[in-house]
Amino acid sequence: MHSISTSYIDGTFVPVRGTERLPIISPTTENVLGMVTLANREDAVLAIDAAARAQRSFARSSKAQRIDLLRALQAAVLRSADNIRDSAIEEYGGAYSRTQWVSQYVSQCFANAVQTLEDYPLTRTIGAARVSMEPVGVAALIVPWNSVAGTVCSKLASAIAAGCTAVIKPSELSPVQTQVITEALHSAGLPDGLFNVLLGRGRDVGDELSTNPKVAKISFTGSTPTGKLIARAGLDSLKRVSLSLTGKCASILLEDADLASAIPLIVNAAFMNNGQACVAGSRLLVPSQRAAEVIAAVKAFVDTLVVGDPWRPDTSLGPLASAAQFDRVQRFIRQGLEQGARLVAGGAGRPDGIDRGYFVKPTVFSEVKSSVAIAQEEIFGPVLSIMTYDCEEQAVEIANDTIYGLQAYIFGNDHDRANRMACELEAGTVLINRAAPELLAPFGGVKQSGIGREFGVSGLEAFLEAKSVVSG
Repeated sequence: MHSISTSYIDGTFVPVRGTERLPIISPTTENVLGMVTLANREDAVLAIDAAARAQRSFARSSKAQRIDLLRALQAAVLRSADNIRDSAIEEYGGAYSRTQWVSQYVSQCFANAVQTLEDYPLTRTIGAARVSMEPVGVAALIVPWNSVAGTVCSKLASAIAAGCTAVIKPSELSPVQTQVITEALHSAGLPDGLFNVLLGRGRDVGDELSTNPKVAKISFTGSTPTGKLIARAGLDSLKRVSLSLTGKCASILLEDADLASAIPLIVNAAFMNNGQACVAGSRLLVPSQRAAEVIAAVKAFVDTLVVGDPWRPDTSLGPLASAAQFDRVQRFIRQGLEQGARLVAGGAGRPDGIDRGYFVKPTVFSEVKSSVAIAQEEIFGPVLSIMTYDCEEQAVEIANDTIYGLQAYIFGNDHDRANRMACELEAGTVLINRAAPELLAPFGGVKQSGIGREFGVSGLEAFLEAKSVVSG
């Protein structure tokens, strides 16, 4: 049984001052795994003060010193890869194959930051000015429950590369994963206060991070409504804000696409991370003349997916993260049926043979209209909506018919046509004939999917400010 009641502040695990306790529930068995005591606003102030003290000297660190720290962090999380994987399976229900990848990705975040920083000129000459790229200051890194270790390390890597100290607030729904990744980061032996980690509610810890004048930068990943609240809260102190928010991604299948290669990528993009991914391709747009063929191919592939014990390497989909998430996805499945969509695979309830845990049947709808809820709202579960189009222009129109614009996918053999269509899509990223992004390229959304970019040079510059010095 886990008993978690500390925050990581100023290089030390310290008892939290908060008193609210929450049970830690296994999404696989619904058994209680332990208890967590949440931090409160007072804990947040202590963490911010620690980061502010450390910022004074860290701002003057050299590129070489930051690279050494990043390499130490890379080695530390790599040593803890198995524990990182196992904590995500136990607490979150992530499938083994996915969590195994994440356990390696966390170290790659720091390696990518090293590569980016090595090639990045922190000082340059522009006309008569000497321009230096300086750290923005203390950064609040707010991390969602669906990707704890990966998002913590991605954001922290960019902050450290830029010379910013950090206060990290993962979701209070992920205490075990947070404890494991924090212990791994601590083992890197960084100077005290460079990063601080605490779990708490948005109404006190999150609010303090968003309003405290010692915090200069907020990097938030999560839902669009919460992102708007954070941006408003940070306005009075003019905090720099990066928001990676809700997605409603479309996969577009072109007429010449090879279904044997495209369908596995499309379904895996839709159901990645048990469907709990902002970049999940939850809408599939297919040519009307190929609709019957595509629907049959999608159903055949979905029927091969293994739903069950996330510890098994052959499991495709584990449970959703919580009872609330299970109920939300069930509600969307019922709405899809009520609003006229045709059920192709899956449906409401747990899969056959499973009577405990937050497991959802991988569900596919066809005959989905663009106006209905399952086509417009982020479901955050393994639900795919198939929609038809008659021409390229209509495909683009349907794909763009959403308030979101995070990531899109195109599958087809005519690369010129696919690239031409990519230019018309309102999305921060477009992947052509693949489901994996380039982790050194900018990542972020347009419209209500976010503000700013992460990864690579763009992620580094999100934590930097330019200072111009011009001599007469």
